[in-house]
Amino acid sequence: MHYQSSQYTNKEITLMEIAINDSDSIPLFAQLVDQVKKAVLSGELDTGAALPSIRQLANDLALNHNTVAKAYRILERDLVIETKGYRGTFIHPDAMANSTVDLNAWVISRLTETIKAFREAGVTDSEIRIAFGNVMNDRIN
Repeated sequence: MHYQSSQYTNKEITLMEIAINDSDSIPLFAQLVDQVKKAVLSGELDTGAALPSIRQLANDLALNHNTVAKAYRILERDLVIETKGYRGTFIHPDAMANSTVDLNAWVISRLTETIKAFREAGVTDSEIRIAFGNVMNDRIN
């Protein structure tokens, strides 16, 4: 296992330590999202706390900047962080409540229910995959 970590400080107060395991089956961006949400829930990161820039965090963790950018986009979508233009990226005022939301789990739950209903109706897995691909690629008849 290979871990990469960085510790961030703001006015000599430690905000959080980030450790990325590049041999883990969990995608790197998801590890980063999870750690930021856990830091918010544990109180390590308070509302308004500044986060490093995408470039800085990518450099510190030896990650591709697109990986960090993807994590930041997800955290921003989930209202865990907010970007304030050139001033930087900060923990969102509603981050504590929003850090408990897991959209991925919700999507999996809804897809599981839908696929079960399709199978009960006699639709084959192949038909489901083709239809899903068509919907995802906007090729709806």
